[in-house]
Amino acid sequence: MAGVVLYTFDPSQNRFFPVCPSFALTGLYCPGCGTTRALHALLHGDFARAASMNVAVFVTLPLLALLMAVPRLRYHRGFSIAILICVVLYGVLRNVPIYPFSLLAPH
Repeated sequence: MAGVVLYTFDPSQNRFFPVCPSFALTGLYCPGCGTTRALHALLHGDFARAASMNVAVFVTLPLLALLMAVPRLRYHRGFSIAILICVVLYGVLRNVPIYPFSLLAPH
């Protein structure tokens, strides 16, 4: 059902989609900012637009599939720490207003 709504309604043109609370409070992009718009673009086959919104979806979706296929990875401490480091680093780098890091901000 959620996929049908996301396919049908463009999040950038419909205000019933939630606003990122982190961005609303701080003005900084969190690691998830732009994900809803990126998923909408992916559902329509627009990979370039999806990448411009949040390039991390191209890593996150296969990673989620891997976690569903191999659930014991969720409990592997090294794996969890690596994911946490990547998420924090991505969140920091996408707020650096210097090329090439500025490409990570949602456009």
